Amino acid sequence: MAAKRKTAKKATAKKKSVKNLSQTHGKEEKFEPTTLDQIWGDDGLNVYGTMQENQYEDQIDDMNMSDLQTHASRVGIIPIDNRNTLRDRLMREFRKHVGSYRKPISNPSPEPAISKEMRKILSEGR
Repeated sequence: MAAKRKTAKKATAKKKSVKNLSQTHGKEEKFEPTTLDQIWGDDGLNVYGTMQENQYEDQIDDMNMSDLQTHASRVGIIPIDNRNTLRDRLMREFRKHVGSYRKPISNPSPEPAISKEMRKILSEGR
């Protein structure tokens, strides 16, 4: 008699509907200006026209090769003949640009209270 093999069944996870999920982080997105231009009101839209990655990606997908090369030279990238490489470089530069405008506001933490005796012990190593 031949032994029968049991076939392994794949575990299936129940997918939750996105409509039923209701989770929020409650975090406000406030950013600290990092350059004088930002302090004077520059919002970074003058170079790319948007600060949303998906909108910019749609923009460059809709461009033909000539428009892509013109846009690349206007942004400061050397235009090349390979469309995929040029698109990747443009996206990388766009992410750098957006990152330079999105420095989170830093909240300095207060110094911990240290007693005089502890300061004396810590200063012995000097």
